[in-house]
Amino acid sequence: MKLGIIGCGKMGSALVKGAVREGSIKADSVNVFDVIDSASKRLADEIGAAIASSNDDLIDSSDAVLLCVKPQDTVKMLEGLSSPAQSKLFISIAAGLKLQDLEKSLGENARVIRVMPNTPALVGKGASAFSRGTGATDEDANFVMNLLGSVGQVLEVPEKQIDAITGLSGSGPAYIYTVIEALADGGVLVGLPKDKALLLAAQTVAGAAEMVMQTGDHPASLRDQVASPGGTTIAGLAALESGKLRATLIDAVKAATVRSEELGKS
Repeated sequence: MKLGIIGCGKMGSALVKGAVREGSIKADSVNVFDVIDSASKRLADEIGAAIASSNDDLIDSSDAVLLCVKPQDTVKMLEGLSSPAQSKLFISIAAGLKLQDLEKSLGENARVIRVMPNTPALVGKGASAFSRGTGATDEDANFVMNLLGSVGQVLEVPEKQIDAITGLSGSGPAYIYTVIEALADGGVLVGLPKDKALLLAAQTVAGAAEMVMQTGDHPASLRDQVASPGGTTIAGLAALESGKLRATLIDAVKAATVRSEELGKS
């Protein structure tokens, strides 16, 4: 299947580069377009894709179109298409933009799937979810499942859960980068060189996440295995509780979810 990408920003580029690297898409079957010529050229050069001359040109030469345009610009762009869109699969990563809005813009019987990926797809560790529109087929869903599955974990969910997924895994990497940075700064505070502290912090987060994934144990159970009575870990955990780390992360997910909902209404 020939895949076109409209919008060559960070998220779309991360997803496509990861998929090409993992072999789920061949680079010579990818077309790209961005209103910023340098963005199109950069992505095309990085993966060996072709550059389309316009949105309509890209759609004409693609079987599936990955929409990586800002939510506030996506509907306007779709309504301005002159190329027939009914025979194509459209995959949107626009936060907050609902399936019914996409289908209305594309016309009757449009095949649409709404996706919320995240940037670790670039290194094969993405966490993605998708919801299919009324016109999307099982074959369409399988294509998206394979595309996203090649670069990490993927779930099919009801659309009503997509905003929450945006707040959790869509925005989540930024939260974790902040945690890694803070852990590394803590290491520097107590005497470690910056490069060593950053390496240890990043690997600690990666290792802890892998423990959750591989064991299937609840994080609280794994935490209790590390924290012994009167030990160093419980002292550190007490400091985290005092600083309300858990409540702050919960609030971050909620705030990002609310913002996704707001984008869908605007």
